[in-house]
Amino acid sequence: MTLAEFDRHFWLIGAAILLLLGMSAFFSGSETALTAASRAKLKSQADKGSAGAQAALQVSDDNERMIGALLLGNTIVKILAAALATALMIRIAGGGGIVLATAVMTVLVLIFGEVLPKTLSITYPEAVATRVAPLVGALITVFSPVVTLARILVRTILIPFGVRADPDAKLLALRAEIAGAIALGHSEGAVEKEDRDRLLGALDLADRTVDEIMRHRRAMEMIDADLAPDEIVTRVLASSHSRLPVFRGDDDNILGVIHAKDLLREVARLEKVGIDLATLDIVKVAMKPYFIPDTTTLDEQMREFLKRRTHFALVVDEYGTLQGLITLEDILEEIVGEITDEFDVVDAAHALKKAEDGSYLVEGSMTIRDLNRATDWTLPDDEANTVAGLVIHEAQMIPAEGQTFSFHGYRFEVLMRRENRLTKMKVRKL
Repeated sequence: MTLAEFDRHFWLIGAAILLLLGMSAFFSGSETALTAASRAKLKSQADKGSAGAQAALQVSDDNERMIGALLLGNTIVKILAAALATALMIRIAGGGGIVLATAVMTVLVLIFGEVLPKTLSITYPEAVATRVAPLVGALITVFSPVVTLARILVRTILIPFGVRADPDAKLLALRAEIAGAIALGHSEGAVEKEDRDRLLGALDLADRTVDEIMRHRRAMEMIDADLAPDEIVTRVLASSHSRLPVFRGDDDNILGVIHAKDLLREVARLEKVGIDLATLDIVKVAMKPYFIPDTTTLDEQMREFLKRRTHFALVVDEYGTLQGLITLEDILEEIVGEITDEFDVVDAAHALKKAEDGSYLVEGSMTIRDLNRATDWTLPDDEANTVAGLVIHEAQMIPAEGQTFSFHGYRFEVLMRRENRLTKMKVRKL
């Protein structure tokens, strides 16, 4: 080979290596941009008419296929670039060219094929994604047969290890991403605590059931249908609630739900026609009771309330035993916080009180979620809904007054016990 032929051969191979490095940079940057770009921002741009954003949404819709095509293209160009560099260096330096080619290509691929394009893409993910998406879409179409074959092969290999693709994983990941972004925004000061609680509360409705927030039957106000009519009217008017369950004999025998307004209308009607109040039949005035299972999710129950145009439901377990009641207001309070009006009785004894040593005096019936919201703590509520329930679950017993426990990074002291219920405790973070 003459010197001129050698020079021409050298420059052609060198140019080919640079071209392959550029292609590698494209593949690496495209993968980073399309996976890091916010789909919410891309959707917003697509709604405004951006064809690039619409293409980015389409190609990233199936991440596995997109990444497979980009990795295939990147692998081909890197191997080809390394092979050309090795052949060129061997011709120049002989046997030592292999080591020289390895060192040179490692530096070039690391800087220009990986770090530089990925840094650019992670800095401007949406801008890069909208520009590369059309070409990536074409590459996915070209590489589709090979990628599909590789996908089937990989999934087949993973099946014996119990790894299977979850079609809902993307939706769950999106929801977790939103929740994580809200929590991160609060920790960095961009989102106020109240806003964080409202947003996370709305996201959690589908994961929580009515038995977690219902008013337990112990705390329910109920009307005995066998009481004298004047006594019934007195009790209904004295209650801070406008709807009260009506029972006869056993409080599991719910006959209906009386609305204060309906009762007063009936009383006014009887007086108008001159009929004695003693003839009042509260069961005939009461509305038909609406029963729901205690496993109903809050999101589903809120939709049912809106669909039925009612705000009140009685909660029963799998055996039909009354467990408590829930209202639309209870569900809304999980989003916006406590809602009070001029008729609500605020019990100061049940309010959260902070002691001088930094601990809190807590009612045992207080829900863990409410305590976490008020204090920004992270007590788990997977096994119990209330603070007392958590202590009993962790202690595996019903503690006596004065006993203390430490778990999940918090110290619990039982201050008051009534029968089998823990009514007041002191809690502090360790």
